[in-house]
Amino acid sequence: MISPLAQIHPGARIAENVRVDAFSVIEDNVTIGEGTHVMPNVTIFSGTTIGKGCIIFPGAVLGAIPQDLKFVGEETTVEIGDNTTIRECVTINRGTKDRWKTKVGSNCLLMAYVHIAHDCFVGNHVILANAVQLAGHVTIDDYAILGGLSGVHQFIHIGAHVYIAGQILIRKDVPPYVRAARDPLAYVGINNVGLTRRGYAKEVIDEISAIYHILFVQGHTTSKAIEIINETLADTEVKRDIIGFVENSKAGIIKRSVKSGLDDY
Repeated sequence: MISPLAQIHPGARIAENVRVDAFSVIEDNVTIGEGTHVMPNVTIFSGTTIGKGCIIFPGAVLGAIPQDLKFVGEETTVEIGDNTTIRECVTINRGTKDRWKTKVGSNCLLMAYVHIAHDCFVGNHVILANAVQLAGHVTIDDYAILGGLSGVHQFIHIGAHVYIAGQILIRKDVPPYVRAARDPLAYVGINNVGLTRRGYAKEVIDEISAIYHILFVQGHTTSKAIEIINETLADTEVKRDIIGFVENSKAGIIKRSVKSGLDDY
């Protein structure tokens, strides 16, 4: 299943049932798990680990050194989980001494021309549509979906189960379970469709709605909204997730659009 026209370093660790097509280059210190398919003209640089059952389409470049002038050759890695699909011309750069690695989870879909810069951590079941661009040190939690042509500023944190519309510049943290759109990026409601598809009970979705109604719709400052949420709503896992995200945000979270007269609650 290895094409004689592929160039593979003898030090690469490749499972027996991996398929590598013609004109792909795999350097030393690369690990590829069982059942992965590397299509033609893929380049995988040293320090890259790829899990089982992945599909890597032509033109992808994985494990190249960071596009960061602070990088001085430190030994860093790229780690990709199982069953992730990497479409045409995706680029994933190695980490720097900040996190020492760039990480993409399992069961992700990275569409064509996605760029994941150094020290990004992308969770499981994440979808990055065509030409999404992640600057360095970005964190994206599980089940997030980013629309095509979106750009994410460095050090931004995007929460779990978030849906973000396409062609958006993301300069603030996006808390979990919400939908975000408009320019500048703003809260436009919770991700009802995604949460329902993933088995969240109506009672939990209603609880998430109540939290964000206080946080975004009632017009409080963030600190006052958190105080009200803590005083009036039961202590649950989703409440702790949301409050913890907001309180730990370094970039600050998105706001509700002042242009909208709609109550998304």
